[in-house]
Formats: sequence, C-alpha cells, structure tokens
Amino acid sequence: MTIGENELIASREYDVPRELVFQAWTTPGLLAKWWGPQGFTNTFHECDMRPGGTWKFTMHGPDGVDYPNHNVFVEIVPTERVVIDHLNVHEFRVTVTFEGFDGRTRVTFRQLFKKKEEFEQAKPICIEANEQQLDRLGKVLAELAD
Repeated sequence: MTIGENELIASREYDVPRELVFQAWTTPGLLAKWWGPQGFTNTFHECDMRPGGTWKFTMHGPDGVDYPNHNVFVEIVPTERVVIDHLNVHEFRVTVTFEGFDGRTRVTFRQLFKKKEEFEQAKPICIEANEQQLDRLGKVLAELAD
C-alpha cells in the first residue's frame, strides 16, 4: 500500500490472464462476490456497467450494519481500466488498471479522495479494507481459473 496526496494505492498480482480479472470487475454477479472487506456481503440494486451508468448497492457488514453506496462508472476500457466515482459519504474516485504479463495480471487500485479531511478520516479503515478486498478478488479469480 502506498499513501499519496489524498490517495491510497494498492497493487496485487494474480496468476490469471487480465481478461479474467477484467471479467471479475465488470460482471455484476462476480463483483458482488468479492467487493468490500472480509466478512461483508453486497446487495446490488442497480449496476449499469457503462460510462455514466449508475451503480447502487448496499454493503452488509458482519456486525449487521448496512452501508448504502452510490457510484457512477466514469470510464470502462476493456482489459485495461475501470474508473468509478463514489458519490456518497466520503467522495472519492477509484481507478483500477490491469497490466498483463506472462499470463499474469497486475491490478493497481487507486482511491483518490476529493477532500483531505475525508481522506484522513477514512485512511485508517481503507488501508486494511482495500487489502482485504484484493484478497477476496484473488479467491474469486482462483475459483474462476479452476
């Protein structure tokens, strides 16, 4: 994990082709399986996977607390990049890139917060949560690769 100016950057390599990783990011049923920290589940209400499309869902915490989320897809470039604006609570932009090499994929997950105060407030939670989310993605990718 790298910490920049109002930004958290995590990178992970997976032993699968980038087409498969992109599929896990852009198929609502797969995305719902791994999005969020360990122990969380998701209910997707709307997932219009195109630039300008709305993504509304509720994350259900392991403690029973529900976290409504409202996002808009900004950019989707097949097998290269997905950009999402998170519009409620803390406003931030997620930019994820996929780099393929030797049948493997490096995913770089960038989370850029709009306001410094919100970044500082969310940073301690998001550092661990983002790593857990990438762990969960790895498990889904391993299942898909079998």
